[in-house]
Amino acid sequence: MNKLHVIAVLALLLGACATAPHPQQTVRVCFHRDAAAEAEVGYCHALRVGNMLYISGTVGTGAMPDAVRSTYSRLHDILAANGLTYADVVKETVYTLDLDAFIRSQDIRKEFYGTTFPAATWVQVQRLYDRSFVVEVELQARYPE
Repeated sequence: MNKLHVIAVLALLLGACATAPHPQQTVRVCFHRDAAAEAEVGYCHALRVGNMLYISGTVGTGAMPDAVRSTYSRLHDILAANGLTYADVVKETVYTLDLDAFIRSQDIRKEFYGTTFPAATWVQVQRLYDRSFVVEVELQARYPE
């Protein structure tokens, strides 16, 4: 095969690759809690991608026990609205201004999980988005097959 034939074959192969159909992309579905506020900041409160639900940080204010209870109550409602429970949560990330106070409130958190706990990361931070927030919790949950 001469050089011209090799170039022609390579061009055909590359052209075939370029026109081959792309695999179907995973559908992303955004669930809004407050669509206007989310659009202003630039995020989706809960996002389903395939069999996973990613819940953006849900926050609590005031004394830590009250903040923990209200945050996990709202997360319960978000999970339920999407057909899930805390048993479906596989990853939890907590950001708090006072990790010691959050740890002292862990029994409140356990009320929501029962005996099925996710992988978890708890981090103390200097500040959250709004200065009144004392805790922020993100969840990742998996839809049953």
